[in-house]
Amino acid sequence: VQLQASGGGLVQAGGSLRLSCVVFENDFGFHAMGWYRQTPGKQREPVATISNGGKTEYAHSVKGRFTISRDNTKNTVYLQMDSLKPDDTAVYYCNLDLRFGSSYYWGRGTQVTVSS
Repeated sequence: VQLQASGGGLVQAGGSLRLSCVVFENDFGFHAMGWYRQTPGKQREPVATISNGGKTEYAHSVKGRFTISRDNTKNTVYLQMDSLKPDDTAVYYCNLDLRFGSSYYWGRGTQVTVSS
């Protein structure tokens, strides 16, 4: 299964970005999905998850600022990021909700850089 994340870039603190991830898989609508991020020297951490029914959960650090959504007709999961902070700087990846024990190959992710 291929994951194609895009939408990252350089933005000033307080700005917004919208990430997209296309999942090349026939059963996309059946799977809970998540966004994750990683900075050099640190473990990858979960940012947000969305169930196949649309229930969302967020890391405490992004709650109220980020919104995860999905469009099953486009096999795509989104991450709307508002009020960005320099601490949000990371490579962002999408994947299955890892709490269910499975993952796809991670792919390259998309770089988000927030300047102060």
